[in-house]
Amino acid sequence: MIRLGVDLGGTKIEIVAIDPEGRELLRNRVPTPKDDYQAILAAVVGLVHAAEHSLGLQGTVGICLPGALSKKNGYLKNSNSLVLNARPVGEDLRSVLGREVRLSNDADCFTLSEAVDGVAVGAQIVFGVILGTGVGGGIVVGGKLLSGPNSIAGEWGHNPLPWLKESDHPLPDCYCGHAGCIETYLSGPGFAALHQVRHDRVMTAAELVVASQSGDGAARASLEEYEHRLARALAQVINIIDPDVIVLGGGLSNCRRLYDTVPRIWSEFIFSDQVDTLLVPPQHGDSSGVRGAAKLWDSA
Repeated sequence: MIRLGVDLGGTKIEIVAIDPEGRELLRNRVPTPKDDYQAILAAVVGLVHAAEHSLGLQGTVGICLPGALSKKNGYLKNSNSLVLNARPVGEDLRSVLGREVRLSNDADCFTLSEAVDGVAVGAQIVFGVILGTGVGGGIVVGGKLLSGPNSIAGEWGHNPLPWLKESDHPLPDCYCGHAGCIETYLSGPGFAALHQVRHDRVMTAAELVVASQSGDGAARASLEEYEHRLARALAQVINIIDPDVIVLGGGLSNCRRLYDTVPRIWSEFIFSDQVDTLLVPPQHGDSSGVRGAAKLWDSA
């Protein structure tokens, strides 16, 4: 049976169909309807039905989305797509599609994809990181997603940045109500905002990376601060779950120097005489989330 994966994002909804051997059969996407919950459900249904009609086959459906399903009431929580919050997304999708649907956090799906048929195949413990508009994470152990009783396993972005330095102050406010969360330092907007505060220059995270490689001293200084913060934050993860592989995803994962500089820094903070954890870029890039969604049925 084919596996259908749907990535329900804030700007686009994408579908992929994968055969039992992992080959991609079809891919399509549509813009995400803005602030219209029923239209979002209809868009997902339209993509699934169109894919199955095109292939002449019916498949299982897995969906990755921002946020997590509450085990208390089944409603979506912690989503930056606000129209989805406090909605029974899983129940509603099962109803409109007329079949069972499996849903998981987008960072979890990213990690699952890279662990089972991506860059981390064969690794026992994989920690996946999203460094994008927000900062998320997922954990796969033995090819299976680790969710936890609160459905928040891997949500490292809303832990405080560890081993604070003077340059980390004042602590940035976070939308979650706390200050100094890892997300406020390591997300793309957080990186850009801290550069603006320090150097009074408005630049995006992508622009900062390019400028740092083109002789811009201020941009390079900000990137070096970013690398040190990322190393400290990941060192804390290694101290707790000791993963074999850490896979970076999101826009900032395209900064190639992170894979050399961060492991050189993190040893100072890891409670071990030797660090064998690998830091690697994703094999499937932006496609990892939707591929992982398709594989939710193989990870149960």
